[in-house]
Amino acid sequence: MSWELGDRTAVCGIGQSAYGRSLGRSAIDLAADAIGNAATDAGLTPADIDGMVVTFGSPLGADADTLAQTLGLDLRFYNQTWAHGRFTATAVQHAALAVAAGMADVVACLAAVSFSARVRRPRPPQPAGTPKRPKLGGSSDAEGAREGGGGHGEDPVYGMTSPGAGAALVAQKYFDRYGATSAQLAEVPVAFRAHASLNDDAIMREPLTIEDHQSSRLVCAPLHLFDYCLVNDGAAAILVTTAERARDLAQPAVTLAAWEPLPAGRREFIWSYPGFGIAQQQDTDYRAPGPSEGIYGRAGVDRGDIDALFTYDAFSIVAWLALERWGYCEPGEAAEFTTGGRIGPGGELPMNTHGGLLSEAHVMGWNHQIEIVRQLRGQAGPRQVPGAQHIQWANVYGDSIIYRAAGRG
Repeated sequence: MSWELGDRTAVCGIGQSAYGRSLGRSAIDLAADAIGNAATDAGLTPADIDGMVVTFGSPLGADADTLAQTLGLDLRFYNQTWAHGRFTATAVQHAALAVAAGMADVVACLAAVSFSARVRRPRPPQPAGTPKRPKLGGSSDAEGAREGGGGHGEDPVYGMTSPGAGAALVAQKYFDRYGATSAQLAEVPVAFRAHASLNDDAIMREPLTIEDHQSSRLVCAPLHLFDYCLVNDGAAAILVTTAERARDLAQPAVTLAAWEPLPAGRREFIWSYPGFGIAQQQDTDYRAPGPSEGIYGRAGVDRGDIDALFTYDAFSIVAWLALERWGYCEPGEAAEFTTGGRIGPGGELPMNTHGGLLSEAHVMGWNHQIEIVRQLRGQAGPRQVPGAQHIQWANVYGDSIIYRAAGRG
């Protein structure tokens, strides 16, 4: 039996701003570029956009309603989430549900970030009585001050006030449990940098070697500098509409073949899969979905039909855990799986072919969605995956979307 929502909705337009460090532009300004470029790509105008789902807001940008007012959009439907990469697929799914239910015709999904405005920089001595500037992390940080701790696994009670702390915990446990090494993990950022070297939009295009990775400083042991995502400014947007309408627009349609929503609860920890034993997780064996189970059954494909895999890569270790969560390899096998160029250009399973957050830009995973669409349209240039028909967005968090090349009707 086919899944009722399968292939009923599609991405019809993609757009982005420039990506860079300290661009000196507001998040709203960058979002305007991304939305305008997405509308042009689809052969639409901003006036055709009547829905919006935004994964930014305080502390990184404007609220969704403020953005709509500033850009002159007239929305029938809008929503927003925290600016976290684990909400990217959720935003796309909510847009698809709204379109399928007739609540909107064209929904813009996006993030716009101006991280440079949040990075601490030295400043000259201030007059007595000048208020102190809020710090990133700790009790004065909006994320770290949440009642239950930070949104990335931080636990300020124990002094863990950065997202990297939770990822480092997972990496250390993985190394200890499976005998993996930092040098093996380096294969992930090295592969993603190789993809980025083929991408003119990528911020980091210079070659990266295992030796470069190993000689870089430790940020939060055992993670090195190149295990961490970039800090930059930029915006990216996709437009979601019905598959029927998408086939009549300017670009080949890319449908949402199936999706898996974002889970939550004590079994989940943001940087690991159930059973890994971090925070409130039990330490048990983990079983990935079978070849025809869950999202694969709903899409009518199995993992062998997936031409490329995209995952949120705020830290390199989560690429390993995503591969294992979704059954591309067994628990403990990701270190071996990612060697030999398998996930790099021309590999058996290319991952994050634009360079990801580690090398292209940190745009909350929305740049990943743009690259998926480009690949399925056959518009990725020198990094094109030949004949790509199905690409999976699959996170360690448990959310996923399988996109399918549909072309024109």
